[in-house]
Amino acid sequence: MNKRILKLALPNILTNLTVPLLGMVDLHLMGYLDSAVYMGAIALGGVIFNLVYWGFAFLRMSISGIAAQSYGKNDTFDIANTLFRGLLLALGGALLLLILQTGIEKLSFLILDGSPEVKTLAREYFYVRIWAAPAAISLMVFYGWFLGMQNAIYPMIIAVSVNIVNILLSFLFVKTFGMNVDGVALGSVIAQYFGLFLAVVFFMKKYRYILKTFNLSAIIDGKGIRNFLNVSGDIFIRTACIILVFTFFTSESAGFGNITLAANSALLQFLFLFSYFLDGFAYAAEALVGKYFGAKDSINLKKVIRLLMLWGLGFGILFSLSYLLFGNELLLFFTKHENVLIEGSRFLPWLVLMPILSFASYIWDGVYIGTTASKLMKYTMIASTIVFFTIYYSFHTNMQNNALWLAIIVFSFMRSFLQFIFYKRAVYKK
Repeated sequence: MNKRILKLALPNILTNLTVPLLGMVDLHLMGYLDSAVYMGAIALGGVIFNLVYWGFAFLRMSISGIAAQSYGKNDTFDIANTLFRGLLLALGGALLLLILQTGIEKLSFLILDGSPEVKTLAREYFYVRIWAAPAAISLMVFYGWFLGMQNAIYPMIIAVSVNIVNILLSFLFVKTFGMNVDGVALGSVIAQYFGLFLAVVFFMKKYRYILKTFNLSAIIDGKGIRNFLNVSGDIFIRTACIILVFTFFTSESAGFGNITLAANSALLQFLFLFSYFLDGFAYAAEALVGKYFGAKDSINLKKVIRLLMLWGLGFGILFSLSYLLFGNELLLFFTKHENVLIEGSRFLPWLVLMPILSFASYIWDGVYIGTTASKLMKYTMIASTIVFFTIYYSFHTNMQNNALWLAIIVFSFMRSFLQFIFYKRAVYKK
């Protein structure tokens, strides 16, 4: 079972680690320009695209669980419908984003805090990167579907290729052509379309037979779409809560000044590094738990959950120790500005606590997605989000930025705790 877990987890870890690596490179490029406002602009611009793209992350997660269960049942017709319904929703949503981009920009900067200089640069970033939406959202569908088919290799190759292209182009546009935030945004756009091209090529290479079951009337069947959207809708609300928490975190950071915003943005990259690493095991949970749940194999279902938790605990301890021992050195990667480094060092102890207190939430997410226990996911996330805001507003007057970090740590722990309480109902329907 450990071999099965690692066969799925390791490619997904490599896949996921390229995402925070890209964010780190972008911050590095901006952090070594002549002002900290460039780091702040990337942070605010990133928040907007977290809102935009994480809002569609429900497609990847719902498709992964549904496809894995269909795979366990060996239902080729449902496997095909899952993919095509997802792509239909992805392209429709992307088209809507492009049409409404001006309104999205105005609303985003009305909500987000930040200096006028930071907002001006962040707007420039936004209006370039938004054109990646059709490719970026369609890729989410392909990633989830490939994983549901127990194939973690294709998503790994695509994601690594996308992010290598993105990093190379960002360096080219910033270092060679003298661009700034628009350079890293343009690199993202080109790389996403390159990734979509690879996804289609891989699909045609291995899954061409799926096209034989293409049936438009079945894809747009009202009952099928409603069932798909019921799961997707719950996961959307769950994802929206995460977006709300991290958007609020960055916006409040900006309210404490450009230096705190830059420092918190750098520290968040460490958190994202851990979360994307653990998501490799969460994705393995989606695929294996979904497969055994669909096949009604309760023995292997229990075994895989237990082993996944042990893997998560081990890496949680490892990351906490790494941040404790090397956190200050890692901050140097992001910026040369002494005031940002000092500010980041002040709040580093909070980050040390995060992996050990939050690892279970990532594994439970994968388990709940694999069993399509979407309603319980939604309710536990809503409760955790309420706790986040309760903690912050109870302590922010005296603790300020420390209250933000306390709130996000309690938020992560509550996700783990509540999902543990309800897991028998989610997995075994008890």
